[in-house]
Amino acid sequence: MSAKKIFPAQATEQEQLAEAEQIFKLLSNPVRLKMLKLLEKSSLNVNQLANSLQLEQSAVSHQLAILRQHQLVVAQRQGKANFYHLDDPHIIDIIDEGLAHADHVIRGKLHGQ
Repeated sequence: MSAKKIFPAQATEQEQLAEAEQIFKLLSNPVRLKMLKLLEKSSLNVNQLANSLQLEQSAVSHQLAILRQHQLVVAQRQGKANFYHLDDPHIIDIIDEGLAHADHVIRGKLHGQ
């Protein structure tokens, strides 16, 4: 018999900050960032992601498991393969804002320029 996980009606600010910290840690990995950007464009299976990222399938599967744990991607079975897509498109907004800020820093521009 499996235990049911009980979720509170609303997370506390402390819980939200702790989960946000975990998400930012996840996003600090360049492979995961690239995976999320690829999945923004289309659903892909492990082989397609591995080929695009030039990584072993096992490394891609490991990273996908981490992203699934934090509800950033979800798998959908199609035939014999699982195809992955974004579970929460809001994550791309966070990534895009980070990339825009990085571009400003790299180019030496102030915000709004």
